[in-house]
Amino acid sequence: MNFNSHTDGVVAVAVGLVNALTEGEARGRSYEPPTGKARAAAVADVLAAGDRRAPVVTEAEAGALAEVAGRLRGVFEAVTRGDVDTAALTVNRLLAETDARPHLDRHDGEPWHLHFHAAGGTLAGNYAASCATGLAVVLGGELHDRLGVCTAPHCDRVYVDTSRNGTRRFCSTACQNRVKTAAFRARGA
Repeated sequence: MNFNSHTDGVVAVAVGLVNALTEGEARGRSYEPPTGKARAAAVADVLAAGDRRAPVVTEAEAGALAEVAGRLRGVFEAVTRGDVDTAALTVNRLLAETDARPHLDRHDGEPWHLHFHAAGGTLAGNYAASCATGLAVVLGGELHDRLGVCTAPHCDRVYVDTSRNGTRRFCSTACQNRVKTAAFRARGA
């Protein structure tokens, strides 16, 4: 299931930021997000996956995006609990705080394309506005239940389900395989 190319891209960035910058558990192990230069590098990796012209990320920008990632995590957790109202209110606050203003832009020899942030903002502010707008598009449609938190034991990484049938329950194939292997071993015991 695809929303549209830009929405898909910024929602993927939101997932990447939450998974890289929030503590918890990942694939059966405790997860501590990186700090300092390692955090800036992690953010750069997430942004590079979503944009072929990924910017250089400073430690301050990475810190600002880490705060945003914590708030975005709350959106995924609320949807997983079935509390779409809380998810929507969180996104609305982010939209207002970031002054998100979708508009068409054309630069660097590219055709017109959609930006979800006002012109001239900061890197962190622009990505926060874009992620919030992308999640607003998802929450405002009939596919809001496509946002989720991994159901594997000892994993709380988030995902967006883009599968055709909408039955994804895990953040990764690794978690899915871990659960299937444990179930297989339990049946054999």
